[in-house]
Amino acid sequence: MVLDSKTHKKINEFIYSKPRSVDEVAKYIDKNWRTADRYLKQINEEQGTIGLRTFREGTRGALKIAFWNNIEKVHSTSFQEKLFKQIEQGRDKKDFSPFDIYQYIDDNQRSAFLEYRTNTNVTVNQNLINFLSSTEKQILHFSGNNSWISLTENNKKLIDVAEDLAKQGVKIKILSRIEIAGLGNVRKLLAINDRVGKEMIEIRHCYQPLRGFLIDNKEARFREELDPDMYKKGELKGEKAVFYEIKDEEWVEWLQRVFWNLFRTSIPAEKRINDLKSIHKFKF
Repeated sequence: MVLDSKTHKKINEFIYSKPRSVDEVAKYIDKNWRTADRYLKQINEEQGTIGLRTFREGTRGALKIAFWNNIEKVHSTSFQEKLFKQIEQGRDKKDFSPFDIYQYIDDNQRSAFLEYRTNTNVTVNQNLINFLSSTEKQILHFSGNNSWISLTENNKKLIDVAEDLAKQGVKIKILSRIEIAGLGNVRKLLAINDRVGKEMIEIRHCYQPLRGFLIDNKEARFREELDPDMYKKGELKGEKAVFYEIKDEEWVEWLQRVFWNLFRTSIPAEKRINDLKSIHKFKF
C-alpha cells in the first residue's frame, strides 16, 4: 500500500508531539504493524524527519520507537554548531575543509589517505566501487556538479555503479548545483529513474561546500582537493586529494542531520530544470 500525503502528514503530526511505538502508530492510522513500520522507514529514508530506534533488539520484548528527528536543531555541541554555520554559509568547496570535522573523531573511528591526481577521471586508491556497493538502503551525497559520474575505477564508470545500486533498491539523494554548466550530469542521473521504472535518485539544487557520501547509517567519506594554484609557488607540487573516512556513529548521525536540513529547504531538480528552460534561446 502506497503512503499517501494525507497519511504522511498524519504520522508526522502524531510523532511530532512525542515518541511513539510502531504499534501506536499502526492503531492511529488504522493499519497493521508491518504497514506502519514500512511507512515509518519510508519517511525516515526519504525525508529524515522521523528517527527509529529498537530497544532490546533480538529479544521477545523488543520495542521499536519512532521519534521526531529535529533536523532544525542540527548541533548538539558548541563546536558542531560552529561547524554547521560554516557549512550553511559555504557555497563552494573552498569554503570548508572536511578536516575540521575529521579532527574531532576518535582515532579508531576514522582514517584518511592522500591521492595524487594524474588523471582526474580515474580513481587510484579510493576503492570507491566497493565503498558504494556496500550500501544496503540509502546513499546521501553532498556534491558540486555531479562530475563524479564520469569517474572510472577498474574500467567501470561510477554512473553504472549508481544504476546498479538503483536496480537493487538503494535510494540515492543528492545535493548539488543545478545550473546550465552541469545540467548534463543531472539529466544522466535522473534518466536512471526512467530505466529502473521508479524514482530511486532524487536531486535538489543547493550551493554547499561538502563533497562526499554517507552510506546508510554507518559511514561517511569526504574528499578535499588540494590545488597548487591556491598556494604560494612551490608550496604544493601537483594536484592532490585527501579522502577522510568517518565511522563514528554519533558524527555520522550529525552529518545526516546536516544533509536533511539542507535537503529539506532545497529546490527539486525538476523545478529547477523547468525554470532553466524558460531562458530565451537556451536549448536542452
